[in-house]
Amino acid sequence: MIGAMTLLILGVPLMGNAFAQTPAAAPPAADTGDTAFMLISAALVLLMTPGLAFFYGGFVRSRNILNTLMMSFVLMAIVGVTWILWGYSLAFAPGLPFIGGLQWLGLNGVGLEITDYLKGSNPPEVVSYAGTIPHQAFMIYQAMFAIITPALISGALVERMSFRAYSLFVLLWSTFVYAPLAHMVWAKGGFLGLYGGLGALDFAGGTVVHISSGVSALVAASVLGARNTHPDRLSPPHNVPFILLGAGLLWFGWFGFNAGSALSVAGGTSGNLVTNVATSAFVATNTAAAAGALMLLILEGVLRGKPTAVGAATGAVAGLVGITPAAGFVTPLSAILIGFVTAFVCFYSISYKHKLKIDDALDSYFVHGVGGTVGAILTGIFATTEINGGGKDGVLRGNFGELGVQLAAIAVAYAIAGVGTWIILKVIDATVGLRVKEEAELQGLDINEHGEEGYNSEFGDRPI
Repeated sequence: MIGAMTLLILGVPLMGNAFAQTPAAAPPAADTGDTAFMLISAALVLLMTPGLAFFYGGFVRSRNILNTLMMSFVLMAIVGVTWILWGYSLAFAPGLPFIGGLQWLGLNGVGLEITDYLKGSNPPEVVSYAGTIPHQAFMIYQAMFAIITPALISGALVERMSFRAYSLFVLLWSTFVYAPLAHMVWAKGGFLGLYGGLGALDFAGGTVVHISSGVSALVAASVLGARNTHPDRLSPPHNVPFILLGAGLLWFGWFGFNAGSALSVAGGTSGNLVTNVATSAFVATNTAAAAGALMLLILEGVLRGKPTAVGAATGAVAGLVGITPAAGFVTPLSAILIGFVTAFVCFYSISYKHKLKIDDALDSYFVHGVGGTVGAILTGIFATTEINGGGKDGVLRGNFGELGVQLAAIAVAYAIAGVGTWIILKVIDATVGLRVKEEAELQGLDINEHGEEGYNSEFGDRPI
C-alpha cells in the first residue's frame, strides 16, 4: 500500500504534465504510391548497367567479352559505395553553383524525411527534391544514374585499357566530372538548372549523362590510342544476340530512367490542362526508341541494301539518348521527330568517324555524345508547358531564348567533361599507366586481366 501511494503521489504531477501537453504534430508521411514507383524506377535504371554490358560485350572479340562486361559491372560496386560516402553530397547538397557541399558525407542527415531538408538555401521556395518520397529514395534513384554514366565511356576503351587504370579512372571521373555536372543541372542552386540557375532543360540526363560520357569517351580514346588492330584488322561483332539482348534491356530500363525522373506518378495542372509528367515521359521514351530503330532500318535498307539487327539496336539506343533530355517536356509527335532526327544524325556521324582517326571502338561519342547534343538542342525547340508546367516553352512556343540556354549548357558540359577527362587520364598514365602490354592485347584481356575466359578455348577465337 505504501508503495502504491508513493507511485500515485509521484505520478500525479507527471500525469498533469501529460494532460497539459499538446501532442506533437506527426511528420508528414511519404506517399506510398510515389515511393513504390521511385524504388521500382531505381531498380530499372540499375538493370540498364548489365544491359549496357551485354550491348557492348556483343561487339568485341570473344577473347575480351568478360573484360568488357566487367567494365560496366564494376561500376555497380565502385559508385555504389562512393555515392554513399561522398558522391551524393557533392552532387545534390546545397553548396556553390558548381559543386555541392560536404554536409551530407556518408549520408549524414539524409534519412526518411520527405521535405524541408533543403531549407535555408536559395531559392527559398525549394525545400526538397521530391516532396512525396523519402530523401533516401531520391538519393538511391540518383545513385543509379551515377553508376551507368561512366560505364557508357567504356565503349571507347575496350580491348586495350588496363582494368586497374579503368577502375581508378571511373572513381575519379564520377567524383570530379559527374558530380559537378549533376549539381549544376539538377541540384538546388546549380549554375545551369531550373532551381535558381540559367534554366536549362534536361529532364533525365542529356547533358549530365550522355554528353558528359560521350565527350569523355572521345577524349579518352584519343589519349589511350588505337587498338593494335585498328583500322585495318577490325573484327565483326562476335555475338549479335548479345547486342539485341542488351538493347532490349536498355529500352526496358529506360522507362525508369525517363519516367522515373518525374519523381511522382501524380497528375497536375498547367493552366487549364491536366498533366501527368510520368506518363508523358513514358510514352515519349517508347515512341522515340521506336522511331530511332525504324529510321536506322530504313537508312540501312535504302543505302546498304539490307537492314541489320545491329542497326536496329543502335537506332533504338540513339532514339532513347535523344529523348532523354526532352522526355518530360514534349508531346508524342515531337518524340517521333526527336527519335528520327537523332538516329539520322548518329547514323551519318558514325559513317564519318574514320576521318577523326580516333578509335572510339563502340561509337560511344557518336551515339551518346552526338545523340545527347541533338536531343538537348531539340528539347529547346519542342518543349511545352502543356506537358510539364514546371518546365519551359521552347522555340516552337515562342520562347526563342531557350535555345540559347540549351546551347550554353551543352558548351559547359563539353568543356567540363573534355578537360576533366584529359586531366584525369594524364595523371593516371603518369602514375599507374593506362594500357595493357601489346602481348596481352593480342592474347585477350579476359585471361590477362581477370585470369578467366568467357568461353571455353575450343570455342573461342584465341589460338590454342
